[in-house]
Amino acid sequence: MSTTSPAHPADDRDPGDASLARDTGPLRSVVVYNPVRVDGLEERRAAVEAALTEAGWPLPEWVETTEDDPGAGQARRAVEDGAQVVFACGGDGTVRSCIEGLAGTDVALAVLPAGTGNLLAANLGVPDDPAAAVQIATEHGRRRIDVGEADGHTFAVMAGIGFDAALLDDASTALKAKAGSIAYVLSALTHLRDRSMHLEIHLDDQPPVRRRARSVIIGNVGRLQGGVRLLADAEPDNGQMDVAVLAPRTLGHWVQTAWGVLRHPHRVAHLDVLRASRITVVSDREERRQVDGDVIEPGRTLTVTIRPQALELCVPRPERSPDLAEGSEHLGG
Repeated sequence: MSTTSPAHPADDRDPGDASLARDTGPLRSVVVYNPVRVDGLEERRAAVEAALTEAGWPLPEWVETTEDDPGAGQARRAVEDGAQVVFACGGDGTVRSCIEGLAGTDVALAVLPAGTGNLLAANLGVPDDPAAAVQIATEHGRRRIDVGEADGHTFAVMAGIGFDAALLDDASTALKAKAGSIAYVLSALTHLRDRSMHLEIHLDDQPPVRRRARSVIIGNVGRLQGGVRLLADAEPDNGQMDVAVLAPRTLGHWVQTAWGVLRHPHRVAHLDVLRASRITVVSDREERRQVDGDVIEPGRTLTVTIRPQALELCVPRPERSPDLAEGSEHLGG
């Protein structure tokens, strides 16, 4: 579970308060990287350091993740040592673990995509090119966003139970390395005929909602792998999360749902979207679960609470768009 640093009590402050004024000059940074997930480390390191030098920033400290500590401890130590920006360089697991270490502080997270899914990068509009990704941080676009806690796991993008976790769990690591997001598509095809869950969904203090569904995705932002926009109205800083209840029962239903997500995101067949700040999903049987693309232990329930505006995030300008990916088209040139 995430730890709040007493030196940076950001959770309870008004985002418009003058105390949140940001520096505009060079900042001290740390790169937390996953040596297993990062290909071409020396070339990537050279590109990152060249981009920081060009912006007038000091060279960062580079810190490896380990099997025992995939990023949270390294991020916390960066906070304690006075870093102002932490670059998370790795896949979704590295990014999520850094979020766990930074949530509740004033230290900003910047993403350097290096994995397959790259969920937060997709929602930020962060390019794969490391120099362009660094530019997002050095331009000082910043935004405080909510984070979720799902049964002790911190996340910034989405948590899910059912179909989405199953396809993530079964996507071949070897195929992901070779074919990228196609691995998720192939895994999804093997689960289209899985049977539905019988669910109770508890939203804040309302009476439970009963549904038969294939998957429930609790989203802070709206984009899935490949930039597909599932939750068209999700806002990352409103103190709530959108709850997508996917209930296709046949292959034809899946086609209708996929078409709606791709073409008409506000009118998607076999998809209900709810919203709350406290969510508990209870299934009639044990199901696979995931947070920000990381598969966690299976369970019959998924409980999510919101930590409002707990994470300082480096984002492309404009900073206030509901869709974090907007404003990135000027990057990379």
